[in-house]
Amino acid sequence: MFSALLCSGLVACSQPVMKPVPGSEVATESGAVMGMAASQRVIHWRDIPFAQAPIGKLRWRAPQPYENREAVITPKTESLCVQTAGEITGTDGTGPVGSEDCLYLDVVAPENYQGQSLPVMFWIHGGGNTSGSKDAYDFSALAQQQGVVVVTINYRLGPFGWFTHPAVQDDARGLDRTSNFGQLDIIAALGWTQRNIAAFGGDPDNVTVFGESAGGHNVYALLVSPLADGLFHRAIAQSGYTTTVTLREAFNRQREFPQIDRGGWELTAALALEPDGVTGAELRGVSAYDLLDAYYSLEKDHLSPLTTADGVVVPLKGIDAALADPQFAKSVPVLAGSNRDEVTLWLGLNRYFVDGDPVLFGLLPPRMSLKDAEMYRYWVDLRSRGWKARGVDQPMLSLGAAGYTDLYVYRFDWDEQSENWFLSFPELLGASHASEIAFIMGAPMFGSVGKYMYPDTESAQQMTAIMMTAWAEFARYGLPGPIAGNPWPPFMAQAPHTMVLDGTEGSGVVMNSPTLEGLLQEIEAPSRLNDAERCILVWEMVTNIGQPEYGDYERWNAGECADFNARASKRAITEALVEEYGSAYLP
Repeated sequence: MFSALLCSGLVACSQPVMKPVPGSEVATESGAVMGMAASQRVIHWRDIPFAQAPIGKLRWRAPQPYENREAVITPKTESLCVQTAGEITGTDGTGPVGSEDCLYLDVVAPENYQGQSLPVMFWIHGGGNTSGSKDAYDFSALAQQQGVVVVTINYRLGPFGWFTHPAVQDDARGLDRTSNFGQLDIIAALGWTQRNIAAFGGDPDNVTVFGESAGGHNVYALLVSPLADGLFHRAIAQSGYTTTVTLREAFNRQREFPQIDRGGWELTAALALEPDGVTGAELRGVSAYDLLDAYYSLEKDHLSPLTTADGVVVPLKGIDAALADPQFAKSVPVLAGSNRDEVTLWLGLNRYFVDGDPVLFGLLPPRMSLKDAEMYRYWVDLRSRGWKARGVDQPMLSLGAAGYTDLYVYRFDWDEQSENWFLSFPELLGASHASEIAFIMGAPMFGSVGKYMYPDTESAQQMTAIMMTAWAEFARYGLPGPIAGNPWPPFMAQAPHTMVLDGTEGSGVVMNSPTLEGLLQEIEAPSRLNDAERCILVWEMVTNIGQPEYGDYERWNAGECADFNARASKRAITEALVEEYGSAYLP
């Protein structure tokens, strides 16, 4: 139960039973689709194809237009893109699931959508760009209460969405030369939205892209992609990041870059194909599940190629630099932020930090407690503030340098979950990664433990009202509006305003935005960490969320960690935990 909570972070409650709504059929370029509804006063249109299925010769090609106006679209039993099974997809087991035929989107709108011109909110799911699905999210309450139309989409994932190999790109032309097929899918879905959303009551001239984690990262990619010009008018990046690899790194011939794992060359070798002589036809002939098995047979020790500076979708200079370049500026209002305790989602079950006492001889989940609460909070605080510094503040400063003026930053702090005998949700998780999504949806997440994460309390209700209203107001006007009576000023280099989102009592503006350099200086001070822990923490600070700064690691504190192999030390710690407990993480 608790592994489902901490390992996925994105599992919503099961969807209610839907029934057809008479008079709600909408004609689109993809065919006619009948609206469905449950008890809420909204209508859903599901599993609408926005591009041809990228199978066979279309694997690792730009999404191809799909037009079949005479078709009748019916909901699919499954629309997952190929990925591994797990809680994030609501599937059992550990092997591959899903299909390459997955380029579908859903629309939800208020029941009085006809004749309206409502703001459109275009959701891009998270999951590291290797997992996730549109079906994990229910924005019914947001659509109904805030009067918006919400579009949720699938896009190709992992090695299907991001792949670089001469056998694929060298014989391609135009958009097919990309390495970023998943991001092209997102752009294709935005194009479909522009052409069709008016029939669902949406305003094609007022589209807000918003996404969390990898979805926030993909929002940043849209902000720099010339192919996305004119397709959206506001952007929200929740817990995003800007990491990009070069084309050379993405191929990684003969593991030229040892810090890169799962590059195109290495993946081809794992398929027992000749990496330097394979043809595109051979690669496209590999079954989807065999390809995914080979991908995950390669250990990810540090960095895997995903978003690539290919010069087609993403400028050759990468996301970080392109955000600051006026040449690529969209000049739209942008809202970005992170959560106060981002990394607890990963650390809260790590046996290095947490003990698990067996209950009823292991028949029930273990009772969890922190081994060293002070050290845990210190680690979480530094890493989470590092996320904001690199994934929020620096991208927003770059956008300001490119001429953007309507920039707004938040930090989500709400942590008033219910206590539970098995674990203290506020202590172990707090304002964890992805915990803000449910307040924007107006619906709980995390399945069976949602009642603890999102209790039916006045505080949770206030937080829902704050988040839903701010996101909808931003979508409507490009301004998030005041929070609990506090004006929300724009973020700028000379005044880095951050709105703390923490209910009616705890919300307010702060201007405490330390840089990565400042955070690294904090770690120089004495703390509860030993020498190895200090270097591992510094390594994680400089290699996550943005471009890895290996030089900063070697130079830190007069070279304290220059000869310390943080990656090898982390592997050794994991191996020791596995030997002692059978797993590095609590079940």
